[in-house]
Amino acid sequence: MELFPAVDLHDRGAVRLVQGDFGRVRGYGDPVALARSYVEGGARWIHVVDLDAARTGEPVNRDVVLQIAAAVDVLVQAGGGVRGTADAAALLDHGVQRVVVGTAALETPELVESLAERYPGRVAVGLDHRGAGAELAVRGWERPSGTTLRAALDRLAKVDLGAVVVTAIDRDGMLGGPDLVGLRAALDLTAHPVVASGGVRSPADLSALAALESPGPGNRHLAGAIVGTALVEGAMTVEEAIAACVPSV
Repeated sequence: MELFPAVDLHDRGAVRLVQGDFGRVRGYGDPVALARSYVEGGARWIHVVDLDAARTGEPVNRDVVLQIAAAVDVLVQAGGGVRGTADAAALLDHGVQRVVVGTAALETPELVESLAERYPGRVAVGLDHRGAGAELAVRGWERPSGTTLRAALDRLAKVDLGAVVVTAIDRDGMLGGPDLVGLRAALDLTAHPVVASGGVRSPADLSALAALESPGPGNRHLAGAIVGTALVEGAMTVEEAIAACVPSV
């Protein structure tokens, strides 16, 4: 299982939100320096989210995303505000390895199909929910989408995606542990690689995610886990997190 240390951007700085609430923001300084620190710890991916763009669609932090991509010699996955082909191209043609499409994937699903044809394996879809079976949220988690995780994954079944990123919003930034039950169900609902997000607080949580298996045939496991608050708050180091991502035998 791959570790994806997270760098969330708001007003050009590195931040963490609590449950996606822009009224509950904690700042962590220079996002480029934060990304470099993760690489120094051994991370092979960096997960970057433009929170302002996710909410408004305006890519106000895009230059910061590209600065991060230029500053590190590892793979960068970036999302937030990717609402059209031009948004995706501005990232994928300038140093970002994979884009995460959230709101547009649910509101204009034909966009994801088009992007996946143009950039095979380099497009991920972000599916963000508040509780098992709940309606997915869009536009910076501030609006309901009108669809569920199961319905969205069914619609994406034949699209050539690099991954689906499944986020438990109610656990994000809370350090309360990941949604193991919901993630196991997600593994069973899709053949796409699944990246978990939300709630990781310790190496033990990452070990539990790495050991997670789908309940159906195939013994599928998670492809990765995004970790934000636990790293910036010092609950674990990148080195400890990477070691925990290797399932025990």
